[in-house]
Amino acid sequence: MPKKIKDLKRLLQKAGFVLLPKRGKGSHSYWIHELLPKPVVLSGKDGGDAKPYQEKRVDEALKTVERLQGEEDK
Repeated sequence: MPKKIKDLKRLLQKAGFVLLPKRGKGSHSYWIHELLPKPVVLSGKDGGDAKPYQEKRVDEALKTVERLQGEEDK
């Protein structure tokens, strides 16, 4: 069962990502993290099902941030 867009946003927020203010039209949201050079972009309404590529993109971003934070702590 796919996650909802709001669940992906919640995961990003918990990991320290910050939502950029409205950029353009539509349902796209841009999430930035100080350790990543590019934002994570999510499209869709909060109650909608996330696409597999969106879940994958969020998972990869969360793993990258976790790895980079581990390297900073050393």
